[in-house]
Amino acid sequence: MNQAMPATQRGIGFSGFIFGAFLLVMVSMLAFKLIPAYMEYQKIKNTFVVLATDLEMQKASPRELQLAFGKRADIDDIHAVKAEDIEISNEGGKLVLSASYSVKVPLVANISLFLDFNPSSAK
Repeated sequence: MNQAMPATQRGIGFSGFIFGAFLLVMVSMLAFKLIPAYMEYQKIKNTFVVLATDLEMQKASPRELQLAFGKRADIDDIHAVKAEDIEISNEGGKLVLSASYSVKVPLVANISLFLDFNPSSAK
């Protein structure tokens, strides 16, 4: 007697597909809301590094550094950190610019994420 083996289902069912699509959409929405905050952090950090490594800024006064940051912040569309919020220090003879700020990212209804950032020109 030749009996055929019953075929087994392969792949996912419709309910598994819907669950996976829902999960993918939720993760994508979260990423799209968080990406701008991290992009602004990177812009601030890059601006700090550029100012700290600029030879003309090595001997500049704190007010001149704040003015230079303010000009670059206007060009780069940086709003999270103001020039007055920058902490200026010398560590090992190197100029170090840093700041601390927080960003509140609304997600859904009354649910928000609160992110703390500490950009610095130190490596």
